Amino acid sequence: MRVIFMGTPEFAVPSLRAILDAGHDVPLVVSTPDRERGRGLKLSPSAVKAFALERGLDVATPESLKEESFCDRIRSAEPDVICVVAFRILPEMVYTIPRLGSFNLHGSLLPKYRGAAPINWAIINGERETGVTTFFLRKRVDTGTIILQRAISIGPEMTAGELHDVMMDVGALAVRDTLAMIERGAIVPLEQDDAEATPAPKIFREDCAIDWSRSAERLHDFIRGLAPHPGAFTAYAGATIKIYRCQRTDISGIPPGRVEVRGERLLAGTGTKALDVLEVQQQGKRAMTAAEFVRGFRFDQGERFEHASPSA
Repeated sequence: MRVIFMGTPEFAVPSLRAILDAGHDVPLVVSTPDRERGRGLKLSPSAVKAFALERGLDVATPESLKEESFCDRIRSAEPDVICVVAFRILPEMVYTIPRLGSFNLHGSLLPKYRGAAPINWAIINGERETGVTTFFLRKRVDTGTIILQRAISIGPEMTAGELHDVMMDVGALAVRDTLAMIERGAIVPLEQDDAEATPAPKIFREDCAIDWSRSAERLHDFIRGLAPHPGAFTAYAGATIKIYRCQRTDISGIPPGRVEVRGERLLAGTGTKALDVLEVQQQGKRAMTAAEFVRGFRFDQGERFEHASPSA
């Protein structure tokens, strides 16, 4: 089949590779324009564009998806299908062009976790299972008819970054299988039940401040659900500190936010039991283990982590 692929980050690259490996013709790859990246702010292509150019594919990077010239380019490619993975919201004038439709890969078991951050919210909410869904595009975001789903277990210590990497590979297989089903005419589309939908909105910096009055269980999920990006943060003595990993303990009696250093362990009180902080990063420095951190940062016993302001 002739498949136009649309995607931007590294997450989408295995899906494009799977499409090529399955023998489909990819007449066009669509990604975002080059952006300034890194310390030198050099113009750099997206991960998808870089991979597509390596494979000798034609690439478009439109500023607007509604430009008539862009729509003409899609039409001239004569696609059977458009596959979208981690890209922008397509206007109806684009996703209705292919003769067999356009589909998206989403990082949840829809209708649960509709929105921009399904990986993070699944972990933050303490889910033990999530997955990927492919579905045909429709005007309302993430509401189209389901083509297929693949479940993924969430381990009790798994971070959002680790789930992202697992989902990236599972998602590529789902894309491959979806195209095979479309090609065979073997799809039995399933309508989503809006009554079962849950939101997964974009996460902003202000959403990442740690509230130490919450339970250890909820904070454990909150911290790993934001690790490594964008990162849950707190403050101590005016310094902003991100916490990437922690462990639940049976230690009680430490007030919420209070810091206790026991040897090379860094304990923080919550609304219930203490958390054993395992990996941190002080603003402007590299991430390190808590053991490394306590050796180089002075903590006064009895002091507390603060609820840092978003602008800190």
